[in-house]
Amino acid sequence: MENIDAVRLNFVADSLDIMNLTLSFIMFGVALDLQLEDFKRLYTIPKLMLVGLASQLFFLPLVTLGLVYLINPIPSFALGMFILAACPGGNVSNFMSSLAKGNVALSVSLTAFVTVSSIVVMPFNFQFWSSLYPPSAELLRAVHLDYMEVGQTILFILGVPIVLGMLFARQFPKTTEKIKKPLKIISVLTFASYVGIAFVSNFDYFLQYVQYVVLIVFLHNTGAILTGYSLSSLFGIKGGDRRTISIETGIQNSGIALILIFNFFDGLGGMALVAGWWSVWHLTAGLGLSTFWSYRTPASTKKESIEG
Repeated sequence: MENIDAVRLNFVADSLDIMNLTLSFIMFGVALDLQLEDFKRLYTIPKLMLVGLASQLFFLPLVTLGLVYLINPIPSFALGMFILAACPGGNVSNFMSSLAKGNVALSVSLTAFVTVSSIVVMPFNFQFWSSLYPPSAELLRAVHLDYMEVGQTILFILGVPIVLGMLFARQFPKTTEKIKKPLKIISVLTFASYVGIAFVSNFDYFLQYVQYVVLIVFLHNTGAILTGYSLSSLFGIKGGDRRTISIETGIQNSGIALILIFNFFDGLGGMALVAGWWSVWHLTAGLGLSTFWSYRTPASTKKESIEG
């Protein structure tokens, strides 16, 4: 069996440029639904926002480090886990929170905050936490990653599209209502098709390591969801708010991870396989959990309805 740490997955350079551009359009579409009020909620609901931010930005990477030491994966798999833990939440988390009878306003605000902060926080988090696991730290040194360049890439695929999207929505509200839904659908389908092409082109590698990849992603994603749920419970957050923080912590933007893996790690095999399978699994797990919760009224809501 070929050492996946030495494998670079195949991806055409022109396709990579289109993939970058498509993700920018996705973030532009996400920003069309954002307003300045979404950022002001840090002051109006500080406890919920701070716990949600801490869950994603600190405790998820910490739990990832603990899981890495527990299962002792090969270095490139570990790097894949660390880069996913450093990513902002996926935009589908807002839909999942709505389906799960969660707090949609909180979900949107957390997505907005973490996405914007990731321009600075994501490179730091990835470098810091991956350096605490010696095998991944050694592999990272061999890559000679330029974190300033990583930050610039994140700025252009996240920061710029979000600012432009919010400005566009503010200046052209009627046009925004007409285009935001088809824009999201087209851009997401285009991005998914490019990821699918890369996945099919390297399917032999996936088959060789499928048993490891599937287990690692399952444990990692489950740990992420439980992190949000447990931390919320610890701080007395219940009902729909707890569901939302759990979803926000468990649904990570694996598209950004894949962009960085192909741009800066030349499609490093283990990283790409972990991030690629996460793209499939976190949607499956997230939708499954949200659907389950959709049939169960949150505990706090039940209490309020009885008291009312």
